[in-house]
Parts: sequence; structure tokens; C-alpha cells
Amino acid sequence: MAFGVGENPSRSPVAQLDAVEFPVWRDQLAKRAAENDSTADVINLFKSLPRARYESKVEVLRDLAEAARRFATWGAGDEEGILRDRRNIGRDLMEGAPEGMTKHP
Repeated sequence: MAFGVGENPSRSPVAQLDAVEFPVWRDQLAKRAAENDSTADVINLFKSLPRARYESKVEVLRDLAEAARRFATWGAGDEEGILRDRRNIGRDLMEGAPEGMTKHP
């Protein structure tokens, strides 16, 4: 990232956690993020957390990390919902591409 270009770190999900007192409800996290002009992605991230109430920042961070892990390993175009090895994503997309749409020799 170029110097001086990028999003304000105070709008990140972790920064929002520093602005609340625990225990906190999931809806309160989303409301606080909205009040702090966070992006819609951050607000929706808080709204989609699995627990309704969090006793500590650590609990929220664990659920955020689990969501990131699941998102990072989810296969592109995988209708069955099977987790796939990310090392094969590019290969799988190229091998499943229509004729003439690949860069394979």
C-alpha cells in the first residue's frame, strides 16, 4: 500500500471493539460501528457474528478469526459447501474453464 493511501484504521472491526464496554450484545457492536462511520462491511460483519452476547473482546476476536479462516478456505464456486485446499484454487478454475478460456498450453 502506498504511503498515505488506504482506509482509516480506526474504522476497522478491532478498533470498534476498543470503543465498547464488555459484556456487549452483537447488536450493540453493530450500532457502535455505525456511529463511528465504519464501512457497511464492518457493520454487517458484526451483525453476522454467531453469538448474541459477548463477555470479552477475546470472544469476539475468536469468532472473527474463525470467520476469516472459513472464508479464506472456502472453494470458489463450490455448491456442495466442501472446504477445499487453497493451493488448488487457480488450477481448479482453469481446468474447469470453457474451451479456449485458459492459459494452459
